[in-house]
Amino acid sequence: MEPVVPSGAPAASGGEPKWIALPPGLLKVRRLMLVVWLGLLTLAVGLVPGLLAGPGWAAFALLPLALLVWGWVMLERNWRSWRYAERSDDLLISRGVLWRQETVVPYGRMQLVEVTSGPLERHFGLASVQLHTAAAATDATIPGLVPAEAERLRDRLTELGEARSAGL
Repeated sequence: MEPVVPSGAPAASGGEPKWIALPPGLLKVRRLMLVVWLGLLTLAVGLVPGLLAGPGWAAFALLPLALLVWGWVMLERNWRSWRYAERSDDLLISRGVLWRQETVVPYGRMQLVEVTSGPLERHFGLASVQLHTAAAATDATIPGLVPAEAERLRDRLTELGEARSAGL
């Protein structure tokens, strides 16, 4: 596997692409959501049967707790798998643990580059960059970027897209 540099590093000039990792804020948000949802599920699964059928049935609350531990580890593996690289003619996005997926988006094919940030993302200082192309199958998203990096990437991709599509 190629070395991954922190977000905000300059693009590679030639040869192997310089992969940029996602910031750790995305992992924190995803783990927070995991704890909130599975914490509520644990309470529901433990309290309802425990009150209605007896305290022995409250042991079913161990199932969501086991799922919480497994999800905690899997979220980190998934977060580590996300990376992107800017090359001279296209943008690479790689993700996936078991099923690796690498998306190549040529700059000249980009029609729209959006920076989005929902309420939870804004609270944690995160934003996502979404790339739209003519083919719906090649639309790509880079989640969990720092807003300044997301805006820099949007501006750079828009500039490169305009320059590459001028010859079409």
